[in-house]
Amino acid sequence: MTTARRVLDRCADLTSYSASPERLERTYLTPQHAAANTAVAGWMRDAGLDTETDAAGNLWGRRAPERPGPPGSRQEPGTRGVPVLVLGSHLDTVPDAGAFDGPLGVVLAIAVAERLRDTELPFALEVAGFWDEEGARFGTALMGSSAVAGRWNPAWWDRRDADGVTVREAFERFGLDPERVGEAARRPEDLVGYLEAHIEQGPRLEAADLPLAYVTSIAGARRFVLTVTGEARHAGGTPYERRRDALAAASEVVLAAERLARSAGALATVGDVHVRPGAVNVIPGVAELTLDVRAVDDPARDALVAAVESAGQEIGARRGVTFDVAETHRAPSAICSDRLSRAVADGIRAAGSAVAPGHDVPGLWSPAGHDAMAMAAVTEVGMLFIRCHDGISHHPAESVREDDVAVALDAFEAAVLAVARDVPGTGAGRDVPADGARTGGTAP
Repeated sequence: MTTARRVLDRCADLTSYSASPERLERTYLTPQHAAANTAVAGWMRDAGLDTETDAAGNLWGRRAPERPGPPGSRQEPGTRGVPVLVLGSHLDTVPDAGAFDGPLGVVLAIAVAERLRDTELPFALEVAGFWDEEGARFGTALMGSSAVAGRWNPAWWDRRDADGVTVREAFERFGLDPERVGEAARRPEDLVGYLEAHIEQGPRLEAADLPLAYVTSIAGARRFVLTVTGEARHAGGTPYERRRDALAAASEVVLAAERLARSAGALATVGDVHVRPGAVNVIPGVAELTLDVRAVDDPARDALVAAVESAGQEIGARRGVTFDVAETHRAPSAICSDRLSRAVADGIRAAGSAVAPGHDVPGLWSPAGHDAMAMAAVTEVGMLFIRCHDGISHHPAESVREDDVAVALDAFEAAVLAVARDVPGTGAGRDVPADGARTGGTAP
């Protein structure tokens, strides 16, 4: 069995850890979280990594640097004083998910660590399986990687899931101590950087007939709950001139958000709508809808948010309803560092068939969010994109090709070796194999 086939089989194996037999759903601090951690930890140990679950529920595997030490010495994940390059992605999913968004990056990183098992590196190598990147359970994203970056928000403790369980209660039920969540944080001086492999979640690589790209930046999303409040009245007894229909007004808001986003070259998505009282013969009195806004940079994103809010207020005034906005999530955009982008681009070049003849390695902006956004607060980040069929993600139809996974393994391994040759301030890595050697120029 090829390593690429094994990676794909392991992603398929992880789909069995689901809250539903009909669809894949694996969320933060659930029995499925614990079961997936157990399975992936076994793969990490098979790859020669020591494992640990941190104070936020993230899974870690660590390979120590090849340095003299006492016989039988063991480097615990998170040990301070040893520089670390982290490879990782997330293990949680959205409801009705596909097999590859997140888990592919974790399983691929484990395979790369196993390949490098006998290669001397100037740093420790860790693989992270982050949790709650999607934010599906508690309505806010990146909790696991934010804890690692030292950005845990105390306001999260009181957030509730659909069953009314708070984050604090979920921590305790999972066996974690909420008072110790700060122990998951890493220090910038202990980190060499963070590299993440992920499916593109877009159609650009497939359109270009290319398997891989490096990522230039990651859009920071802002998320909201918009509440439109009108008046519930009898559908038959209330003429249009007397109606204060919350859903009709909310529908205008949805279309205004789409129109404004298209005009700005950005993205605004209403993904969920709840109407009360929700009876066929009652005019809706309240409509709650979620809004996700993202753009190429934070100023453009924030300008779009302001425009949507202004449109909502105008629609509300015209239709005799109120329009309220509550922000539930905000993440700054993240710029991938030149150093790690060069390493990823060098790795793609070293993979040979990953680059079209006569063309350089493509660099793509990511409209989708990733754990690298949170990690950028504590260290430099770089990302590798892998082609996915038709750009489909967050859906059971997610699909990647085995030959693309094979070339991604080669590229990601070569990217680690490129980082090893260029560890800041150490001069280390002179004896690292040159499989991922640069091919000229200072730009990625």
